[in-house]
Amino acid sequence: MNNSPDSIAFLTKALVFPPVENSNSEGLLAVGGDLSADRLLLAYRSGIFPWFNEDSLILWWSPDPRMVLFPGELKVSKSLGRTLRKNIFKVTRNQCFPEVIKKCSAVPRPGQDGTWITLGMQQAYSELHRRGIAVSYEVWSGDELVGGLYGLQLGEVFCGESMFSTASDASKVALVQLVNDCLDNGTVLIDCQVYSSHLESLGAREIPRQEYLEYLREK
Repeated sequence: MNNSPDSIAFLTKALVFPPVENSNSEGLLAVGGDLSADRLLLAYRSGIFPWFNEDSLILWWSPDPRMVLFPGELKVSKSLGRTLRKNIFKVTRNQCFPEVIKKCSAVPRPGQDGTWITLGMQQAYSELHRRGIAVSYEVWSGDELVGGLYGLQLGEVFCGESMFSTASDASKVALVQLVNDCLDNGTVLIDCQVYSSHLESLGAREIPRQEYLEYLREK
């Protein structure tokens, strides 16, 4: 694999991506293009996702290894278990997708300046939601939206994108509901994209990119 900066492709209006094997050592594959719903759908079906700062060009990634969560491997901590047993939150699905993605873009995150969920990305994923591909989970405390997540359902793979929480454990409660739904509907894995210790604590682990692509092709 060529990991030199020269290997990074610059996309045009053509709806095409280079082979994911062309990604550099950090997983960066291509720069540019657009955020049309069709391009996003092609990207995810190819094992590629966008991730960039507000003031940069669009960056497209396909890291190797890939961080994923197999639904049966979710780790529920004692504190999260107590929260679930208290039944203090109500969880819904696809009730207010635009609000979930907007809050994912707006809620501050430690060590992160700004957001990659730009207005253009919000509009594109909302179009995928209208097509029945992008999915949201909402967590409510009374009438207040206090947590949630969104992603794309591609056959037997759920491509997780982002989550937010303004109440303790709220986003984790959304994840538990997603996992339960995955176990019920035959979804074999949840794509978490890149490693983080937080994801690892929930049971996610890294697998080779090629293995992830094989799960995508089985959709």
